[in-house]
Amino acid sequence: MGIQDIIEGKKQWRAHMARVKALPPDYRIVYKEIQKYLFKVGPIDLFDGSLLTGILDFFEEGVAADRGVLELIGNDVAAFCDDLIKDSRTYADIYQESISGEAGSAEK
Repeated sequence: MGIQDIIEGKKQWRAHMARVKALPPDYRIVYKEIQKYLFKVGPIDLFDGSLLTGILDFFEEGVAADRGVLELIGNDVAAFCDDLIKDSRTYADIYQESISGEAGSAEK
């Protein structure tokens, strides 16, 4: 990864966050909670940008349709996130495998 890639990545991230800041407050709060949750347990390929951008697009469509954010995702942010990443390999999976691997080797 060259310096130009890093600079371009920062520009894209800033543009993304500017879109987030343009959301109504309730959408912005929920988006940040989703982002926090996904950064903690999310898929390994989270940083390719498509998942967070897709959520942001979905939220912008909800705002345009004059729907509340909880109408779109339901009352449980974690369940919404888990459903989005259910078929993806996550950092939590890797951690669990590392624990299982260590416990398995200690028992042998």
